[in-house]
This record gives sequence, C-alpha cells and structure tokens, in this order.
Amino acid sequence: MTTNLDEIAPNIYRLSTVVPDIGPTGFTFNQFLLDDEDPLLFHTGHRSMFPSICEAIERVLPVDRIRWIGFGHVESDECGSMNEFLAAAPHAQVAQGALGCLVSVNEMADRPPRPLADGETIELGAMRVRHLDTPHVPHGWDARVLYEETTGTLLCGDLFTHLGDGPAITSDDIVEPSIEAEELFRSTALAPDTAAVMRRLGDMSPKTLALMHGSSFSGDCTKALYDLASAYETRFLPHS
Repeated sequence: MTTNLDEIAPNIYRLSTVVPDIGPTGFTFNQFLLDDEDPLLFHTGHRSMFPSICEAIERVLPVDRIRWIGFGHVESDECGSMNEFLAAAPHAQVAQGALGCLVSVNEMADRPPRPLADGETIELGAMRVRHLDTPHVPHGWDARVLYEETTGTLLCGDLFTHLGDGPAITSDDIVEPSIEAEELFRSTALAPDTAAVMRRLGDMSPKTLALMHGSSFSGDCTKALYDLASAYETRFLPHS
C-alpha cells in the first residue's frame, strides 16, 4: 500500500491511497494535511492505512507535531485510525462538530474532543479553518465540512466523490463523474435541503475543492457546487 503526497494549495497536502478493486476503475481515499504552526489532519483513513499515511505525513512534518484531527463524519475511512493518531501525536485533539461529538466521538476517542459550533474557527497559525455543519450532506447526521479561509480551500469530505485514480488536482469537470459515482453507490442522503446546502457552500466562493474520493478541483468552484446541486435536483430529488 502506497500513499502519494501532493501539495494542492499553499501548505495544504493531499495524501492519496488508491484501492484498485473498488468499482470498475479503482477508488482513492484521500486525507489532507494543513502544514502550519498547529498542523491539522483532515480524515485519518482506515486503520489498515495508518502506516502508509504516517509515512507520507513524515515527508512534510513529524507525525507527533499534529495538533488537530478532523473528519467529515464518523465512518471508518474518515476516522478509522483516529486513536492511532492520538497515540502518535500526544498533543493532538479531535476537533469535530458538536453533534458529532455528542453522538459518537465523545465515546470513541481516547482523549476528549473539542466540540465546534457551526461557524466556529480554529487558528492554525497563518491559516484559519471554519467548521460548517452540513447535516446529511452528503450523508450522516453529523456531516460537516471545513473551510480554510486564507487559501479558500473547502475540505469537502465525500462531496463530489468520483471513481478512478486521476491527478491530485484538476480543472476538468468533476460534476458528471460524481453523478456517475452516485448512480453506482447511491451514497448521498437525499433531504429537502440537499441542493440548498450545496449552493450555500458555493456562495462562499472557494478557490479549491479538496475531495476525499477522487481528484481535487481548482477552477470555478462556485459553479461546480451549483451544478452539482442542480444535477441532484434533476436526477435524484423528488419533483414537486
């Protein structure tokens, strides 16, 4: 198992592990390392991937320097090695949405997490990340995203999931590939506000979309989020 490392925005690194036998063209599991005075790791990966992910992190900074650990929602590929990272980084703390802490993380994490209110920020040094609650978007009652405000990077979790082992970052269309993956996996929780939440994220005008599964995106991110919302309305959400 090999984890690739690429810088997708200033001091923001994508750590990507390909599993070739998921779906017809393989599937990537991506984590994001924000290298700052107080480094943050978004997604921990599966427990089985922990050694490979640690090796990739060590190319940027010592694992024991990690200060914050976050993830989109509670799922094994998002937080499976949370406690392994807490052991490897003695000053690290999980920072998760208040609801996620209440329903899961308080009981799962080996150290008490920091619960975050919707819109709350954490200063990493030069960078600043904002926690945004997105219940059930794309899935999970505890779903959330993080927005790194100085680079305009939206850490999207499972939004825009698509198949294949593409480049670390692309300006090509990611909407249609994500719809194709949705038709295959049917992983998104469809709710009355699904499209509205995607549009609210687009209104933030991010510059980079950091995706957990597939290539990250650099281009017209607002249009991509609006187009994804419209595609969900057209293909998946009930019509009134």
